[in-house]
Amino acid sequence: MLATIEVQTGPAPTAAVIWLHGLGADGHDFEPIVPALGLSAPVRFVFPNAPTRPVTINGGMVMRAWYDIVEMSLDRRVDYDGIVESAQAIDALIAREIARGVPAERIVLAGFSQGGAVALHAGLRAPQRLAGLLILSSYLPFPQRLSEHSAANAQTPVFFGHGTFDMVVPATHGRRAADVLRAAGQPVSFQTWPMAHAVHPDEVRAIGAWLTERLGPASA
Repeated sequence: MLATIEVQTGPAPTAAVIWLHGLGADGHDFEPIVPALGLSAPVRFVFPNAPTRPVTINGGMVMRAWYDIVEMSLDRRVDYDGIVESAQAIDALIAREIARGVPAERIVLAGFSQGGAVALHAGLRAPQRLAGLLILSSYLPFPQRLSEHSAANAQTPVFFGHGTFDMVVPATHGRRAADVLRAAGQPVSFQTWPMAHAVHPDEVRAIGAWLTERLGPASA
């Protein structure tokens, strides 16, 4: 089981957000924005730490990474085995939340950059219907593998957020992912903000509104 940092917005959480950080960061990266989301429902935020591994584009430097990045290009070669391994670790976190009493349909998978790619990969293949997928400054790693997506999450909403000045993962990556999923019938929203490879205050507000829509107060 991955080591995690947890933040609860209230006692006895009725929903959960499993949020994956980007390359070289750790589970504390998005912890500070939880209060700014303005959620009313008691939600458990789970921020896992990626394992450490050598990253090819960084000269083989060992750092926290969900998978190796071999090259930077629009049609990049993606570390399939690394993404599958990380997705399996996220599956285990989903199972743990379910065991703790949070229904799968009240669990959101979220991620930034390569964390978003893993969240998207895992969420679209999850056998249990999830509440939603929150994908920030990221992309769809295997668009040619749509047949692997689970029927359970064929209608799960996906929120894409991206920066128009992002030079690390250009907004074209996110837009193409949104277009591919939308063409396959997935409910998708794609929004951009004037920022680089980062998170904009207006984006945080939009995320809060979207999470409130997905995870508002549990029904009686």
